[in-house]
Amino acid sequence: MITVSKYFHAAVTGPISLLKGLSVTLKYFFNPKKIVTEQYPENRATLKMHERFRGRVELIHNEQGLHSCTACGICEKACSTAAINVLATKNIAGKRVLGKYLYRLDSCTQCGFCVESCPFGCLKMAHDFEMSSTDRRAFNMVLNKTEGQG
Repeated sequence: MITVSKYFHAAVTGPISLLKGLSVTLKYFFNPKKIVTEQYPENRATLKMHERFRGRVELIHNEQGLHSCTACGICEKACSTAAINVLATKNIAGKRVLGKYLYRLDSCTQCGFCVESCPFGCLKMAHDFEMSSTDRRAFNMVLNKTEGQG
């Protein structure tokens, strides 16, 4: 007896909830000025990602193209997928400086641990979101613009 009453209750309330959902759809259909959906391919030029969006890792450079990375390797140790390799070298004075900052986007999970662990604030998460490619070599990047400076 209980299952029969549940069946009839669902048979009555089901169409009511369907009509409530359709009313929202019909409002947007007849009044398209209030649509809140992003029209992605068409608004590509004006689309801005949220501040907290995590894209690929990016090494911060100033206007002269210099970075403040000291090649300490803390970001490399914090990376759980080994997507970062910090290759240090020595300058003329014998000081340890960054030689190459290698980043593999294909194995990065965009967790942001490298950015959080950097004591000098050299890294940030970029806002790039269209990064697909058919060539795997496109995902292996050298992030520093100049070698041996820092």
